[in-house]
Amino acid sequence: MAAQSFEKQMQRLEEIVRELESPDLPLEKSVALYREGRAVARACGELLEKARHDILLCDEEGERSFASAPATPESGERAE
Repeated sequence: MAAQSFEKQMQRLEEIVRELESPDLPLEKSVALYREGRAVARACGELLEKARHDILLCDEEGERSFASAPATPESGERAE
């Protein structure tokens, strides 16, 4: 699969889903679209993982999950 932007690949994935939802789609075309969709979804996942990795590299405090990032107290609130 040629390198495309994440947004272009997501757009193609949405097109594939719309086509697969068509009740008149022949079986052979459905299988081909399904295979293409799996490949596009895999490529999107790889791009997301690369972006996550790049963000972690930029984190000055080292690796930590997004969910475990500490919340900063609002001004006027006491941190416990």
